[in-house]
Amino acid sequence: MIKDGDFIFLYGGKRAQFLIKYSKDKPYFECHLGKVEFPEGFDYGDVLYTNKNKPLYVLRPTTSDLVFRVKRLTTIMYPKDMGYVVLNLGIKSGDRVIEVGSGSGAMTIVLASLVGESGIVYSFERRKEFLENASHNVKRAGLSSRVKFMLRDVEKEGFGVFDADSAVIDVPEPWTLVGHVKKALKGGAPVFFLSPNIEQVQKTYKALNEHGFVRMKTVEILEREIRVSEGKTRPLERMISHTGYLTFAHKVNHEEG
Repeated sequence: MIKDGDFIFLYGGKRAQFLIKYSKDKPYFECHLGKVEFPEGFDYGDVLYTNKNKPLYVLRPTTSDLVFRVKRLTTIMYPKDMGYVVLNLGIKSGDRVIEVGSGSGAMTIVLASLVGESGIVYSFERRKEFLENASHNVKRAGLSSRVKFMLRDVEKEGFGVFDADSAVIDVPEPWTLVGHVKKALKGGAPVFFLSPNIEQVQKTYKALNEHGFVRMKTVEILEREIRVSEGKTRPLERMISHTGYLTFAHKVNHEEG
């Protein structure tokens, strides 16, 4: 049964998709399909009908739904990239994860979902308005207890955090943070950098080599949806292509020369 404060995803077709937080104080929802009343004791999987007799399916929101519907002051990483990133970082319950570039808090929500109640995400941002917006979005997702936001210029001040299990770096000049990242990570731990252009990747590789990181790789993820129709199934004309270069590396413990 859906409780007060639970997120629900109302689906009425490709042009009628709504993520809302259910409130007993407002037991209804209105859209272009009409008004729907939420009955007492309704649950995920139920079908509700508007006053225009249009169906709205009550679905469980995915993490992707929560991410795409945050209040944005910045661009956010796409779910196609996020999934690949968290698998390659091996993030699990109980981990201590560093994030630089809180942005709008979208990736923060994903990281906080994975570290669980016993883990912590240290999210650094140097712009106050971004930090406040990210904090609001994480709080709305019910994950504030798993995130410690810090207003800090990491390039100048470092992290002040040590023995982290992994790091996510999403800033315009990531190569300037590589030395600080090395000090903050556990031995053998992975780090990820997001870069829109290849020149950023080249400079980041140079810094990674200088600081003795290994197992470096950079990939690009493309996503193309398929239109399924009997006898006419084919790819859609539009796709989500380049959204960024994803660079990964691992820390090793040797001393720098």
